[in-house]
Amino acid sequence: MEASRLWFTGLGGARISGWYVRPDRRGPFPGVVHYHGYTERGARPLEMYTLAAQGIAVLSMDCRGQDGDSPDIPPLDGGHQAGWLTRGLTDPHHYYYRYVFTDAVRAIDALVSREEVDQGRIGVTGASQGGGLALAAAGLSDRVSFVWADVPFLCDYRRAVELAPEPPYTEVAAFLRRHPNLQELAFQTLAYFDCANHAHRVACPATVTVGLLDPVCPPSTIFGTFGRLAAVDKELVVLPYHRHEITYEIQERRFTALLDRLRPSVSS
Repeated sequence: MEASRLWFTGLGGARISGWYVRPDRRGPFPGVVHYHGYTERGARPLEMYTLAAQGIAVLSMDCRGQDGDSPDIPPLDGGHQAGWLTRGLTDPHHYYYRYVFTDAVRAIDALVSREEVDQGRIGVTGASQGGGLALAAAGLSDRVSFVWADVPFLCDYRRAVELAPEPPYTEVAAFLRRHPNLQELAFQTLAYFDCANHAHRVACPATVTVGLLDPVCPPSTIFGTFGRLAAVDKELVVLPYHRHEITYEIQERRFTALLDRLRPSVSS
């Protein structure tokens, strides 16, 4: 396999960082874009080798300002709660996830720009924030042929803020305690970046997992989003005893599903 650092141009001209791992032989290869969880960083080569070893080209992306190497969004007027969920919350044009959603789509464009990647076999995946970004990207890009989203964040914000006892949705509640006059404006902004509102655009095959004991992403927010997916071929994997976690068994099932759906060529 070959592993490379990469950069691509995100919204506003920012230099978005990531990694790219591909089989060390001739393509064309299916491709997968992997998105990471909140406050974390994109997958590094050792985490990407398992798919690449099976004949899949894999690209990861560092979300802006989080624990990778991508820059944060430009300076904003006014403050925000610690974290990124309330950054630019009062203006959809400058909200943090407007930048990250766009970057997520451009990551797909960067992957398919590689001559060794088969544009007709592209998957997106991730957990928590990464699961939400996978759903958003599948709705905003017509290049995606399969999405696997684990315990997705960024779904049904209003309900999530009301129910979630653990961060990050609590960032919004904390912000609105200090700025109660901004409540409706904040939720109007969030509506543009709610996977529940993008779900009707997700027409490709989709698998979503949900933990019924999840204190971070309340299961009802994921049920509602899944129900709105336009995909005819879709599966909801209900995990009755899981919290906000992805166990080995789920990772193995996701890995197998990506291989089955993207079907790497034996001759590649």
